[in-house]
This record gives sequence, structure tokens and C-alpha cells, in this order.
Amino acid sequence: MIGNDIVDLVQAAIDSNWKRKGYLDKIFNSEEQFMITSGIHPSMIIWLLWSMKESAYKIYSREAKLREFAPLKLQCSNLIIHNDTATGNVSYENELYYTESYFDEHYIHTIASTKLEELGKVEIKITDHALFDYKKTKPASVSHHGAYLALVYL
Repeated sequence: MIGNDIVDLVQAAIDSNWKRKGYLDKIFNSEEQFMITSGIHPSMIIWLLWSMKESAYKIYSREAKLREFAPLKLQCSNLIIHNDTATGNVSYENELYYTESYFDEHYIHTIASTKLEELGKVEIKITDHALFDYKKTKPASVSHHGAYLALVYL
């Protein structure tokens, strides 16, 4: 199963003041906060970690049929960043999710799977939030935020 999340960085900057007191403590554990505060681009790392957590959670919630998003329970690890891509893991409720992310100055997009080999088999379509009936194309996972729509096909 595949999960995906997209973060429109312009919209995120408008909607979320991550620098306010207590914000990071509600979403990120101490190791994740260290990754955020020790880097050159803390806002990029925040939204990268957020999209990793969200994409893994989307798989879990579909499989478990539960809707309890508790970001602190989702633990990001093994984050490796190369230029405009990243890989990492997310653990949640005794499950391990593998993630791959792509980012640029406009958005961050992450896909997650419980099977590492599945990540290499997906087709990704990212578009503006156009008004077309994407449901007819039967995506395995859908995400939208701000101006962007991300569709992932297996």
C-alpha cells in the first residue's frame, strides 16, 4: 500500500507559524527537533518530516481503519538528504514505513510504503489543483495542499 503527502511551501508559510512557542513540541520528538534546529533550512526540514509522517499515517489509517493522527507517535529516522531528494523511515504502532521525498522551492512531496521495493514502482503525477475528475484515473493515493495535487499510481 502507498501513502503520499504534498506540502505547498508558500501555503505552509502563510498557515503555520512553526516558530511560536510549543509548536514543535506538539509534532516532533527531541531527535526530530534536533534535526530541525541544527540545519541550515529548518523550515524545509519541518515540512519534510511532516510529509514523511503524514504519508505513513495515511497508510496506517487505511489499513487499521482508525482516524487518530498523533504526530508524536510517528517517529522519523534514518533521514538522508541528497540535493532535492530524501529517503527515510517512519515507525508507528510497530510498523515500519519507507519514504522517498522530492522537494524544490515550491513544494515537498513524499511517498511511503511498507515495502521498500514498492517505492520504485510508482508513477507520480503532480499538478496544480486543477478541477478535473482524477478519481477516474484510479490513483493508489491522493494528496493536495495549497496549489498542488499529487496523485500516485501503482
